[in-house]
Amino acid sequence: MHHIDADTLARLVPPRALVDALRALFASGAEAPLRHHHALPAREGERPAALLLMPAWQPTVDGYIGVKVATVFPDNPGRRDLSAVSALYYLAEGGSGRPLAIVDGTLLTRLRTAAASALGADYLARPDAATLLMVGTGALAPHFIRHHAAVRSYARVLVWGRDPAKAAAVAEAVAPDLPEVEVNAVADLRAGVDAADVVSCATSATSPVVPGAWLRPGQHLDMAGAFTPHMRETDDEAMRRARVFIDTDGATVEGGDIVQPLQSGALSRDDIQGDLFHLCRGERPGRAGADEITVFKSVGTALEDLAGAALAFERYTAHHPK
Repeated sequence: MHHIDADTLARLVPPRALVDALRALFASGAEAPLRHHHALPAREGERPAALLLMPAWQPTVDGYIGVKVATVFPDNPGRRDLSAVSALYYLAEGGSGRPLAIVDGTLLTRLRTAAASALGADYLARPDAATLLMVGTGALAPHFIRHHAAVRSYARVLVWGRDPAKAAAVAEAVAPDLPEVEVNAVADLRAGVDAADVVSCATSATSPVVPGAWLRPGQHLDMAGAFTPHMRETDDEAMRRARVFIDTDGATVEGGDIVQPLQSGALSRDDIQGDLFHLCRGERPGRAGADEITVFKSVGTALEDLAGAALAFERYTAHHPK
């Protein structure tokens, strides 16, 4: 059994290859039950901790079986200088269950989350999109920029965050990876939205950051934060103005940007135009016109972890034959 650590994973799985691996698995399909969520004891005065188990498998004997095991300790970053989320991914052979690899699950989660958003943008952003605005400066931000840049030829990338120094640091970190692209931090969020063709959000916001009234015809709004029903990155107005897509049905029960408009009546289930299964299988059209506003909300699925781990394993074994 192989061990694929974070550094190796980063080398093995370039953005475009991962986007295409997700596209292929959404098209062919995999079983991905709802994740198991178990409460864990936490130290006195700290927020609740959790154990997450996310299984998935391809329904063929020549496919893959996998499960991500993750722990969530929200107070780790501030009190122990540790990541809030730690994870490992176990990959096995379909048809036999033979263990194949243990993959760094923390980086895998970040990469596949970014790839799913970029996959949505590949169907929904204008083909001539020239400017990307990244809203958020956390661990996901550099990966989102790299993956979005793999599906569109951006001339300019802007980064906004509540802390200007962090926005500048993200811009500096990704600039060497995008030598043909102008990458800068932007101090004013409204100015950044006005300049952008694609707005990608990965924040921990609990109230709207990008109001729907700011959106202009032709823009694509991508949101991967707001991962609980009580969090939001945009408002009901965005849902009224846009054609709305989701990654999976999980967004209708987990993501506040979909849950709350469904509750208020600003959005109905029939208003949701499709998910990544529909888009990747060609069952629903993506962007239908240059002037329409599109919204894509993702909450993640174990299918994406399986696609990324399988890609990493195949590339690893290609370079390390027995």
